[in-house]
Amino acid sequence: MRVGVLLAVTGLAGCVNKPPEPDNPYYAPIQPAQMQQPKAIDGAIYQAGAGMDLYSDGRAYRVGDILTVELTENTQSSKSASTSVGKDNSLSIGAPNVLGRDLSVFGNPLSASAESSSSFDGDGSSDMSNSLSGNITVTVHQVLPNGTMLVRGEKWLTLNQGDEYIRISGLVRRQDIGPNNSVESTRLADARISYSGTGAAHDANVMGWMSRFFISPLWPF
Repeated sequence: MRVGVLLAVTGLAGCVNKPPEPDNPYYAPIQPAQMQQPKAIDGAIYQAGAGMDLYSDGRAYRVGDILTVELTENTQSSKSASTSVGKDNSLSIGAPNVLGRDLSVFGNPLSASAESSSSFDGDGSSDMSNSLSGNITVTVHQVLPNGTMLVRGEKWLTLNQGDEYIRISGLVRRQDIGPNNSVESTRLADARISYSGTGAAHDANVMGWMSRFFISPLWPF
């Protein structure tokens, strides 16, 4: 009995998600292959690899370029439903009559009746609102043949009671990038945005595995 309980507790503990850690290779900055070490200065006015394009607007367009994403996410949803079902049944069978006399058994008439009633009432409602604002600077990981750029990056903040992080990835069109080399998060296609944290403050707001079990579909009552 004790061994079974220990195995069950161990299995449930193993189902707890491992907290995220910084320096995830998936979000790590990419090293552009075309970048090379600058050559030694030879005294000339113009140096290869140290020039500046006077006609460039400074917006990201190559693998390895950085881009600032402005987080302007606002979502709100509301849903309500109501269901009511009712049903009543009634059945009555009189005693059969033979030669003018009602049939009976041991003096009891052969008659029967049955009644049933059932009803169901259900109400449900949901109202949710989320907002996320701020900014995060990411790097260009890939440039597709049509010029669309795949960007990814993460941002970690170490606070006195733990860490907070933002992770984002998505596809950006160059024409959606502003003059200050930034783009709104609502302009990202196939966007993946994660905002969460670790530490004591975050753990205090997480429901325990025992409480999750009692409100899950696995609990039959």
